[in-house]
Amino acid sequence: MSVFNASRLKGKTVLLTGASGGIGAATAILFAKAGSNIILLARREEALAKVAAQCKAAHQEAGVKEGGKFHTVQLDVSDKQQVNNLWSKVPADLRDVDILVNNAGFVLGVEHVGDIAETDIESMFGTNVFGLITMTQLVVKDFKKRQSGHVINIGSIAGKEPYAGGSIYTATKHAVHAFTASMMRELVNTPIRTTEIQPGMVETEFSIVRYRGDESAAKKVYEGFDPLTAEDIAEEIVWTASRPPHVNIAELYVLPVNQATAIVKYTGAKK
Repeated sequence: MSVFNASRLKGKTVLLTGASGGIGAATAILFAKAGSNIILLARREEALAKVAAQCKAAHQEAGVKEGGKFHTVQLDVSDKQQVNNLWSKVPADLRDVDILVNNAGFVLGVEHVGDIAETDIESMFGTNVFGLITMTQLVVKDFKKRQSGHVINIGSIAGKEPYAGGSIYTATKHAVHAFTASMMRELVNTPIRTTEIQPGMVETEFSIVRYRGDESAAKKVYEGFDPLTAEDIAEEIVWTASRPPHVNIAELYVLPVNQATAIVKYTGAKK
């Protein structure tokens, strides 16, 4: 945190989806170190509680006086009713959100078109696209009233380049890219900022979920290769949020040094 100035994040309130693990958890902890308040949303209540405890510890260790309020809400962003009822579960002093981080998202399977289960299609679009849009609509209304705010959407290299075995996931991330880019154009006459973070290969629970719990299959994806970590992407998220108010990082495309595209990577570097 000493490398860049995070003082602008002190006392800010962050609403973070998918906060129970991986990039979401790492991002929450880093915002906590910066002196922010955080509303942590995810489906896994027990995991959320652990992340909130880690945030509290990180905030205390950092020694910042501002922020330090951490509130968890068990919520499935694909459930519109749950999203629309969110504020009833959030303390009044945390309802003026400054930064929305739409991190919730996942991929299921590597099946090709014709063999993809309808439930998988609906689940991925429900969370990755519809959930993200519903959360954004909810928060941006308030941003417009207050003429302040920042939406940070977690896209993917899959939103720039389709690949075989990922037709539905890449479609969802292309949708995220289009939605974010259109929103930026719609908000150009306001001080509201929009950012899309587009990571390449990040080693988290992502591949384990993709391979439906098969950890050995998930590990093979990263063999002989140094992927990004959740902490790497968390730092980029917090960095974009900490820029001066007149600076908008519209897109940030982040790859491991040995990855060039979604399918081009060098796996001989890591012994």
